[in-house]
Amino acid sequence: MDVFRKKSVSALLKSEPRLHRSLRTWDLILLGIGDIIGTGIFVLTGKGALTAGPALWLSFIIAAICCGFAGLCYAEFASIAPISGSAYTYSYIAFGEVIAFMVGWDLILEFTLGAANVSAGWSGYFLNLLNSAGIHIPTALTAAAGTTPGVHTIFNLPAFLILLIVSWVISVGVNNTKRVNDFFKCIYKTF
Repeated sequence: MDVFRKKSVSALLKSEPRLHRSLRTWDLILLGIGDIIGTGIFVLTGKGALTAGPALWLSFIIAAICCGFAGLCYAEFASIAPISGSAYTYSYIAFGEVIAFMVGWDLILEFTLGAANVSAGWSGYFLNLLNSAGIHIPTALTAAAGTTPGVHTIFNLPAFLILLIVSWVISVGVNNTKRVNDFFKCIYKTF
C-alpha cells in the first residue's frame, strides 16, 4: 500500500464533479480578503497593541506582506490545478495521500479553533453592546465552563448563537454568503 501515492491534475479534473460557478472575479477577491483579514483583526487588536505597543502598525504591515505571499501561492496553485479542494487537493497533488490526509485534518482543527476564538470575541463585543443598553445576561450563560472563578458557568450562549447564525448563513449557499461577506466588507471600510 503506497501512502505517498499522488494524483495528477488531469486525473483530478476528470474524476471531480464540476461545481456550478456562481462567483465572479470581484466576489472571489472580496472573499479572499475576508479570509486573509478575517475577524481576528477586530477581536485581537487590543491584545496586539498591548504586546507590540506603538509598533502595531509595523506588525500589521509585516502580516499583510506575509498574507500577500500566501495569497500568491494559492493563486499559483489555482492556476496550475483549477479544481476545488484548497490545501488538501494541492498537497495531494504535490506530496501524496498521507500528507493530504494530515493537511485535511489540520484544516478542520484550524477552522474549528478559529471559529471558537472569533465567536468568543464577538460574544464579548455583543455583551458590551447589551450592557451599554442596560440589558444584562447572567455570567453563567456568557462564559465558558471553568473560566470565571467563583461563578458556576454553563457555557457561552452568545458565542454559540453567533456560531449557529454564521453556520446557517454558510449553509444556505455561496451566493447568500457572498452577499453577507460583501455587506461586512462595506462595514469594514466604513469604520
